[in-house]
Amino acid sequence: MGDGFEIAVIGGGVVGLAILRRLAMAGLSCVLLEKGADILSGASKGNSALLHTGFDAPPGSLELACMQKGYAEYLAIREKLKLPLLETAALVVAWSEEERAKLPDIVAKAHANGVADVRLIGKAEMTAREPRLAAGALDAVLVPGEHVIDPWSSPLAYAQQAIAHGAKVIRKAEVAAAEREGGTWTLKTPAGDVTARIVINAAGLFGDIIEGFVRPSPFTIKPRKGQFVVFDKPASQLVKAIILPVPTERTKGVVLFRTIFGNLAIGPTAEETDEREAGTCDTATLERLKARAIEMVPALAGIGVNAIYAGLRPATEHKDYVIEALPDRNWITVGGIRSTGLTGSLGIAQHVEQLYATHFGSLPTLAPQPKWTPVPMLAEHEPRPYRSGGEIVCHCEWVTRGEIENALKGALPAGDLSGLKRRTRAMMGRCQGFNCGAEVRALFAKAGHGDT
Repeated sequence: MGDGFEIAVIGGGVVGLAILRRLAMAGLSCVLLEKGADILSGASKGNSALLHTGFDAPPGSLELACMQKGYAEYLAIREKLKLPLLETAALVVAWSEEERAKLPDIVAKAHANGVADVRLIGKAEMTAREPRLAAGALDAVLVPGEHVIDPWSSPLAYAQQAIAHGAKVIRKAEVAAAEREGGTWTLKTPAGDVTARIVINAAGLFGDIIEGFVRPSPFTIKPRKGQFVVFDKPASQLVKAIILPVPTERTKGVVLFRTIFGNLAIGPTAEETDEREAGTCDTATLERLKARAIEMVPALAGIGVNAIYAGLRPATEHKDYVIEALPDRNWITVGGIRSTGLTGSLGIAQHVEQLYATHFGSLPTLAPQPKWTPVPMLAEHEPRPYRSGGEIVCHCEWVTRGEIENALKGALPAGDLSGLKRRTRAMMGRCQGFNCGAEVRALFAKAGHGDT
């Protein structure tokens, strides 16, 4: 397929797309291979969409470094790509004396990680900030820099910017085999063979399987499922900050957080699973999540549930990211990117760029001038197209016909109905497509590509 590429990235999640963007903008010829019908078909489609400061990350870890670089770059580029930011801050809330005793250590760790504005606040300030919290809340740690972003528009922007700089994204291209001869890799896919000098494994939940093409994998993906409950939009008025628990040795616990789309959600759970393709939900767990949310904010008892979903995180037996270059094999491994991948993706891309420059050749001396590819605005607190007129198709999320039609054309049109939902929010509101589903499917079919 084509004359060959310098770089082939395997995996169309947020990490793979951020890497593709970075290397394409550096002037390298790049292709990305995604097994699904659209980008974000794996772990990246189900996350909590929080922009993390790294205040609680393992000190000195690669994860911390990538998160903080990614955080800084997101803030630097977001306006040019029209990416939203909901400035919420976060509170790590203690609900018991045992948890309260751990708060000073959380502050100390944050300061050691370079997040100097984290501080302990007493019950009076906590209650002034969050008056709807239950009376059982004792003290809290304030993390001013934790915020909420759009989980799907940012990787779409990375993909589109990469394409604008000459990269190619091939979907329905699961890599079934990889062969190397004479310094060139040939990747076998249903979409045809793809040749490249360097392969970057960013395959997420299937990263250990892809790694097997080059060596016995140094990590094993042990998927960790996280279930979420999303409350109706009135719930978002009940809290302002991200409400974090005091973490345990095993998990960071469930988080109560506003979404960029105007809802309030709680999750994720942390369940070991063998599922890799799609996370399933179960009633008992969802009921426990809902009960915990009401326990924290009693006013939620009178508000309905908008949606439920489950995400899968590509956890491994290692506590840190597994990112390394194999110079003798023309291969870069990017594995074990867990729940911090959305924040860390741009920083991971910077790190991979450095690995390339160190082991595989200097970057082009004259990189192309940046081309900016802003994406549609889906944030509830920002101006949306429906406010300027246009026929509304999805009344739950106020999605216009024009938004849907635009998502089905261009350099990277939605490849399936799920991708169309992520690009527009159509069918993702209170009725979950009961009222607008037929028309959205008709518009998708009329576009003449992809799968429903």
